Amino acid sequence: MANPSAVCNGHLHHHHHQKQNNLLKSGISKKNGITKGMKKNGVSNGTVYKKTFIEHFEQAPMYVAVFTVVGFAVGTIFGYLRDFMRAWGLEKRHIAAEREQQKDFVPLYQDFENFYTRNLYLRIRDNWNRPICSVPGPQFDLMERVTDDYNWTFRFTGRTIKNVINMGSYNYLGFAETDVNALKTVTIELEKYGTGVCSTRQEMGTLDKHVELEKLVATFLGVEDAMVFGMGFATNSMNIPALVGKGCLILSDELNHTSLVLGARLSGATIRIFKHNNMQSLEKLLRDAIIYGQPRTHRAWRKIIILVEGIYSMEGSIVRLPEIVSLKNKYKAYLYLDEAHSIGAVGATGRGVVEYFGMSPDDVDVLMGTFTKSFGAAGGYIAGKKGLVDFLRTHSHSAVYATSMCPPVAEQIIRAMKCLMGLDGTTQGLQRVRQLEKNTRYFRRKLHEMGFIIYGNDDSPVVPLLLYMPGKIGAFARRMLEKNIGVVVVGFPATPITESRARFCVSAAHTREMLDTVLNALDELGDFLHLKYSRYSKSAHPELYEESRLELED
Repeated sequence: MANPSAVCNGHLHHHHHQKQNNLLKSGISKKNGITKGMKKNGVSNGTVYKKTFIEHFEQAPMYVAVFTVVGFAVGTIFGYLRDFMRAWGLEKRHIAAEREQQKDFVPLYQDFENFYTRNLYLRIRDNWNRPICSVPGPQFDLMERVTDDYNWTFRFTGRTIKNVINMGSYNYLGFAETDVNALKTVTIELEKYGTGVCSTRQEMGTLDKHVELEKLVATFLGVEDAMVFGMGFATNSMNIPALVGKGCLILSDELNHTSLVLGARLSGATIRIFKHNNMQSLEKLLRDAIIYGQPRTHRAWRKIIILVEGIYSMEGSIVRLPEIVSLKNKYKAYLYLDEAHSIGAVGATGRGVVEYFGMSPDDVDVLMGTFTKSFGAAGGYIAGKKGLVDFLRTHSHSAVYATSMCPPVAEQIIRAMKCLMGLDGTTQGLQRVRQLEKNTRYFRRKLHEMGFIIYGNDDSPVVPLLLYMPGKIGAFARRMLEKNIGVVVVGFPATPITESRARFCVSAAHTREMLDTVLNALDELGDFLHLKYSRYSKSAHPELYEESRLELED
């Protein structure tokens, strides 16, 4: 495998060109050894897995798709009707409008671009941006609000809705907590350092806590070095442009997070999209990149980098890492792995999808993750070879321009990570990982048995439940809140227009009683709203799940 430090900008042109020529001489039409195995809902399993790799993407019955499209069509027709009424003064305009003095200017507010927001989103707007007034643990408190003008504006009633079961926060391991003993070290650091650093990493913003955290992250991941950043989103969007640029090729999964998409666009590199977790699509793009090179000149690409996520946050699917590593090794590409949702959440000891598949961290050239989810903190990291991290320390936009991570946040990450590694003298971290796994499998299995269509991998704590029809988005979230359950509902443009869904995030902090309460409410609501679309629901007979994980063949 090529030296991962060579992924740094400007270090790969001759190196990659030479390997492309060698690959062409050896014959690119040769199969890469990944063969089709077991299929589950159209997802094939390659022979690189010892055990079955099961992901669910069941298609809805045809009538559901038809009624979903009809629902959006009816909403669109009424939207145009109401816009007509507003234009003629028959209905009050609540939206931002151009001043009369600027009527000859190019419009600052594009009416048609906001059509969906104005006429469809606003009907169910009360299901988002709800203010929480407690720690987002397994339960939280919610500030009650009401609207008097159909969601254009809200007012608070002064009442607090107590002990709402939290099924929406990314608190996978339960480290979002307020226990005084658990946060003792964080309190000490807060008193010692204060709340802010007021400088960038390259100036006066590198503290001993940052150095300690980076060494701990590298040890936790089993890599040479790591660098931490104050914002998870910026970890992707500000570091990808430092690694690739003009003359480089980015191969990006079609369902990658916006931070990866933005980073790719800012880099100036050529971007090509492959179908989600589809190895045939990825290999075709890799093969074409080797054969044809850059447009017009047909020169070899300076470097080719594959961008993927560990767990996809809207689909609940897990990256097919062994097959991607096999392809990137065959075609001498580089791999950038975003473990925002998977670090801490999967793997026998919470070390992400690399551990989940029994692989080596050296198989991935750039390891990225965030501390905003499993660690109950903020920020992100880039890890890998020392040459890569040293390059980013001087070329990363986040390192040069962004304020450093505040010390109490760094300490929160350190205490959570030490707990996972057992360095706190307890097995509590391992217990949290195992409890998350049990809760995830239990919750997913019960939803399958009830007849809901859910997406994703059986081991993913991100559980999307398909709602489809636009009218059911608001009804679902409101009814669940009435039962003291907080859920996240997602629709267009975050998902395809016909695949609206509720997204549950399972936590190790959820008790079996909490999950049963949610499941009972879902069972009742699924019948009331007719959401049980699955034609492949499992038997109600309990299944035995093995504790062992997927591993690569020797």
